Amino acid sequence: MSKGLNKILISGATGLVGKALCPLLKSYGDVRVALWQKEDGINIPVDISPIVVGSVDRNTNWNMALRGIDVVIHLAARVHVMEDKASDPLGAYREVNAVGTETLARQSAAAGVRRLIFVSTIKVNGEQTHGGNAFTEKDVPNPQDPYSISKIEAEKALTDVAENSGLEVVIIRPPMIYGPDVKARFLTLMKLVDRGVPIPTRSIKNRRSLLYVRNLADFLALCVTESEAANQVYLLSDGEDVSTSDLVSTIARAMKKPDRQFGVSEIVARTGARLLRRENFYSRLWGSLKIDSTKAREQLGWRPPYSFAEGIEDTVNWYLNKSRNQ
Repeated sequence: MSKGLNKILISGATGLVGKALCPLLKSYGDVRVALWQKEDGINIPVDISPIVVGSVDRNTNWNMALRGIDVVIHLAARVHVMEDKASDPLGAYREVNAVGTETLARQSAAAGVRRLIFVSTIKVNGEQTHGGNAFTEKDVPNPQDPYSISKIEAEKALTDVAENSGLEVVIIRPPMIYGPDVKARFLTLMKLVDRGVPIPTRSIKNRRSLLYVRNLADFLALCVTESEAANQVYLLSDGEDVSTSDLVSTIARAMKKPDRQFGVSEIVARTGARLLRRENFYSRLWGSLKIDSTKAREQLGWRPPYSFAEGIEDTVNWYLNKSRNQ
C-alpha cells in the first residue's frame, strides 16, 4: 500500500485517539469516519466525510461506510470502566468489543478491504509486570477483567477472519493513553495537582509505560502504509517508563505548580486500600507495568516523534486552556 492512494475508514473518530488521528491522515488519502449518530459540533476536519452506522454490535450494518474503503482503523469500543454498574459487564463488553469487532471484520473482508487496524489494550497481557520485566508480544495473554477479556476475544476473532480471507489485520496494544481530551484518572490527577491537593505518591518507585496520543496516532498512520505490519501484533509506548511520583512531578512542573506529594509506606497504602475496598486503585498507583516496544521500532523503524515531557506539556496546556474557558 502506498501513501496517498488509500481510502480510510475510522471508527471512534470523536474520541481521544480519533481526534489526534483524523488531521494526521488527511495526507494519506480520502478519510471517512463512522459515527453512531449524527452529531452537531463534533471536531472533524471539514474535508473528512462522516457516515452514521449506529451502535457497534452484532447488528451493525457497515456496508455503506465500507464502500470503496482500503483500510479500516477501528477505535470504537466500550471503554474500560473502573466500577462497572452493568448487570452483566462481560456480556456488555463482549457485544461491542468482541462481537461488534468481528462483525466489522467479516463485513470488511466481504467488501474487499485490504487491512483492518485494531486498537486493543495492554491489559490483554496482564495488569502488572514484576522484577524489572516488561511485557512483549510473545507473552501468553493474561486478561483479568471483562474489558480485557473482550479485547483478547476480539483479537482472536480478527485473527480467524484474517486466516480465512484476504483481510490483513494489525493489532496494537497500548498502555494508558494521555493527551488533549484525556479523561478518567489522568484528568483527576491533573485536577489534584492544579488545586494544590497533597497527593500520597512521593514514596512510589514503580515503573509504568505510558503512550502520548500523538505518538499512537503517528504509529497508526505508519500502519496504514507499511507492508511489514500485515498480520502483526505490536506493543507500543513512549519508551520512557516513569514512576507515579515522576508523573505527578512532571505534571506539576508543566503547570508551574508546587509539587505537593508526600510519602507513605507501602504497607500503610496497601492496608488502607484493602479497608476502603480499593485494591485495584492501589495496584494501579503502586504497581509497575512496563512495555517493550522493540518490535515496532526494529520491524517498522518507528520512533515516537514526541517525548514524554512534550506529551505532558501538551496535555497540561489543553487542560489549563479548558479550565480557563469553563
